[in-house]
Amino acid sequence: MECQWKPDEQGLQQILQLLKESQSPDTSTQRSVQQKLEQLNQYPDFNNYLIFVLTKLKTEDEPTRSLSGLILKNNVKSHYQNFPNGVSDFIKNECLQNIGDSSPLIRATVGILITTIASKGELQNWPELLPKLCLLLDSEDYNTCEGAFGALQKICEDSAEILDSDMLDRPLNVMIPKFLQFFKHNSPKIRSHAIACVNQFIISRTQALMLHIDPFIENLFALAGDEEPEVRKNVCRALVMLLEVRLDRLLPHMHNIIEYMLQRTQDQDENVALEACEFWLTLAEQPVCKEVLSGHLPKLIPVLVNGMKYSEIDIILLKGDVEEDEAIPDNEQDIRSRFHRSRTVAQQHEGGDSIEEEEDDEDDLDDDETISDWNLRKCSAAALDVLANVFRDDLLLHILPLLKELLFHQEWLIKESGILVLGAIAEGCMQGMIPYLPELIPHLVQCLSDKKALVRSITCWTLSRYAHWVVSQPPDIYLKPLMTELLKRILDSNKRVQEAACSAFATLEEEACTELVPYLAFILDTLVFAFSKYQHKNLLILYDAIGTLADSVGHHLNKPEYIQMLMPPLIQKWNQLKDEDKDLFPLLECLSSVATALQSGFLPYCEPVYQRCVNLVQKTLAQAVNQCEYHLISFSVSQLHQSQPEFYEAPDKDFMIVALDLLSGLAEGLGGNIEQLVARSNILTLMYQCMQDKMPEVRQSSFALLGDLTKACFQHVKPCIANFMPILGTNLNPELISVCNNATWAIGEISIQMGSEMQPYVPMVLQQLVEIINRPNTPKTLLENTAITIGRLGYVCPQEVAPMLQQFIRPWCTSLRNIRDNEEKDSAFRGICTMITVNPGGVVQDFIFFCDAVASWINPKDDLREMFYKILHGFKNQVGDENWRRFSDQFPLALKERLAAFYGV
Repeated sequence: MECQWKPDEQGLQQILQLLKESQSPDTSTQRSVQQKLEQLNQYPDFNNYLIFVLTKLKTEDEPTRSLSGLILKNNVKSHYQNFPNGVSDFIKNECLQNIGDSSPLIRATVGILITTIASKGELQNWPELLPKLCLLLDSEDYNTCEGAFGALQKICEDSAEILDSDMLDRPLNVMIPKFLQFFKHNSPKIRSHAIACVNQFIISRTQALMLHIDPFIENLFALAGDEEPEVRKNVCRALVMLLEVRLDRLLPHMHNIIEYMLQRTQDQDENVALEACEFWLTLAEQPVCKEVLSGHLPKLIPVLVNGMKYSEIDIILLKGDVEEDEAIPDNEQDIRSRFHRSRTVAQQHEGGDSIEEEEDDEDDLDDDETISDWNLRKCSAAALDVLANVFRDDLLLHILPLLKELLFHQEWLIKESGILVLGAIAEGCMQGMIPYLPELIPHLVQCLSDKKALVRSITCWTLSRYAHWVVSQPPDIYLKPLMTELLKRILDSNKRVQEAACSAFATLEEEACTELVPYLAFILDTLVFAFSKYQHKNLLILYDAIGTLADSVGHHLNKPEYIQMLMPPLIQKWNQLKDEDKDLFPLLECLSSVATALQSGFLPYCEPVYQRCVNLVQKTLAQAVNQCEYHLISFSVSQLHQSQPEFYEAPDKDFMIVALDLLSGLAEGLGGNIEQLVARSNILTLMYQCMQDKMPEVRQSSFALLGDLTKACFQHVKPCIANFMPILGTNLNPELISVCNNATWAIGEISIQMGSEMQPYVPMVLQQLVEIINRPNTPKTLLENTAITIGRLGYVCPQEVAPMLQQFIRPWCTSLRNIRDNEEKDSAFRGICTMITVNPGGVVQDFIFFCDAVASWINPKDDLREMFYKILHGFKNQVGDENWRRFSDQFPLALKERLAAFYGV
């Protein structure tokens, strides 16, 4: 059947006409082409025409033939399971016969078509494919060999896992040795394909490759000096991956590999240099880094520093010569969608309010994210950053002489790279840099008014990396001049500088916190003025700077004159944005911080904001429900799915998550004032649904809101407790840290409000909480919240919790000794004291831990201090003076002195 098929001349002309039209730039033409293609897909042999144009119609121009193949590829992707057998056999046959077409474009298109069919699960149903392609590699004809290799490379990329499974009888055992033979082929293109194929199997440590690892590495070394850039790039890529996976095999040759990579990092071809530069990033993560790299630093550091200059192409792409562009609207494609981080409840510690370091993994080296995202400049800077963290101040020996020259250079390009270097080493070499900062920071503050926008923007970033030091100095010397200049840059006439300044200012706010209070009027003036000035993309960053300011200065923002400045522009934006607009995310986050900071000052604005948040939650939940029904109706109509995929978009739950978080902010800020709003809305019904959502982030945010509403207006929450508690109990799963954390916190808040009525619910949660507090490697925040909740449960239901005292007292004491005195700590310790009174035996073995935890209080309330006093003296009297002395001799001196001074024991 397959050879007999002949196209109908009229049908063929119609399809060619369509292919020609689809190359037109006009969008309405494009749209009608799309519709016609959808119609033609109803005909079973439409795909035969497409393959015919690709492989047989040599009279047509190549772009048209290739396009025909790409449309066929899309059809294979969407509808392959509906192709009649005859059609799919005809296509497979044609592909294999034409893989060696004399045109590189047609060969590549056939290769893409082959791998698409293969990845539709057809490797099993096309048993002759791999043997045939491997056979074609031995062809005398270059085109056939290259075409087959191109197809194999794509299959290795797309189907690596299945190639190494028993389903196919492990073809790699034959393929990998075969590929290795071609490393020495005389055509660079073929050599490059061969390495690229093998490279697909390094990271997964595929057995077939591990058996041949030594010949593979020898072959790579043999190609080290290849004249073809693509080959050098693939050699570098292989070595970088081997560094992660088979360091043992590279170690004997490490000296030579490092020398080689030093050269490649300076390769004339930027793609090769970038691939080689990754080597330093990967090496820095290996424990042997310090040992093997120390001797090479004098050569490596100048190479990395040199790679940190903008290339000419970067400057063109960045429009580096355009100084003023603030009036030019943004290109909407450039605006990245932001992900909202759901709310997590955490405790405050001595010496600053850092929330869970474990979650802070944002990469800082993103000063110029709009250029071709990853390039040699960024990779070199990232490598210098990680190496600074490995070698610490030892790096300065090699960097300082270079920095002196760069930072004061006449040429802006070189000076700019010096400022980037200074920022990159900030984290790792901070200690060693301190003596130079009194001279460098004022120099950088001057660079903020450089005439080149790219110098101004990088300076913002570098200064933000030293914000911690600036804030630790007397404010008038560094903080004030830095802030003054940075605020001017927020109003720069260049958009890139505005963005960098806004981000840097947010970092400064986090570091400075209440140090900024004296300058609030001045800061708000600038930020509010920026509202009227900014284009779309920077507005989103401005929201973040305002939210961070509110987080940093807290209730100091609650002054009528500040509210008058800040709220009108925010509310104006709020009214402009539609419910579907993604820009609501950053604005809702910002308002959440502002509401929490303003507290009662937010009252005049709270009703419309509250209402809209409830509506957003309701809308999202309704969409999700409709979707389920819709799926049931159209489950049988698989055609529908293909013609109208847009109906199947899952509702965007981010809107709901951000809305729940803003409601939490309102509840926290307004306290009891939110009661009326809650009374008039169905928020508790909605929360009941959110708490059972499939998506963890939704549950996480709804538990945070539950806790905040419990504190603000428990009378409305109480009727739902019987429904809520079982759900909270099932969410105490420490695999989902943030969900578990917020559920735990909410249970603690609920028990304080419920008092002894909490009794029936204790069995639903106590066992899980005790397990979590004893679990190794539990993050600090979760441990602290778990301890507080166990303490609170014990405070309201001592008879139920005290019998388990011995199972948790030790981790309980160690996890709460570092948090500062506050209400939550107070209620938790009252709980522990009450439980000790009920079950004194439960604490005997670990009494030293209890003593240590008591000593962590700076000034407990009088009645709590009295409870501590009674327990300590009760224990001392119980064991007698002699035993007490022996016991207290084990105490560290500070603990001994503290207990003696405060409690006379």
